[in-house]
Amino acid sequence: MAAEGGAGPGGGGGLGLARVEGSAGRAARVGDPGDLVALARQVQQADDFIRANACNKLTVIAEQIRYLQEQARKVLDEANRDADLHHVACNLVKKPGNIYYMYRRESGQRYFSILSPKEWGTSPHEFLGAYKLQHDMSWTPFEDIERRDAEINILDKLLSRQAALPPCTEPNFQGLTK
Repeated sequence: MAAEGGAGPGGGGGLGLARVEGSAGRAARVGDPGDLVALARQVQQADDFIRANACNKLTVIAEQIRYLQEQARKVLDEANRDADLHHVACNLVKKPGNIYYMYRRESGQRYFSILSPKEWGTSPHEFLGAYKLQHDMSWTPFEDIERRDAEINILDKLLSRQAALPPCTEPNFQGLTK
């Protein structure tokens, strides 16, 4: 490799051009060896940042997967509970929106009644729980009815205001909870 002159008029220090053997006649800039170390450090730092960024994004995705798996378990548990409750004995036509009270006879048979333990006075059978039959034919445990009704009211608001929502590319729930 032969250097061809310096950068300055007197051929002094600084970066110069050199013809590199085997480079098909192209000129390459030859600089301070410290520059090569700095460049290698910068490339390594970029690699480290890219790796850390990818790891952070993958961590978020893994957390989302865990959350979705938990949601899937919850959906399956609720579906199993709902199916089980639909198979409980009931001598009346179940209507969505009503609360049903489940009891167990001494024989072990479970059944639904429209009478609460208070209305029975002295209940003839063991009281197991109360459930509201929703319009989608799912069951809501008594202790969750108020929360579930509030959620349904918010969703009804959203559906009734759907045409009035301004177009936007980002989620906007402003005004839906008031």
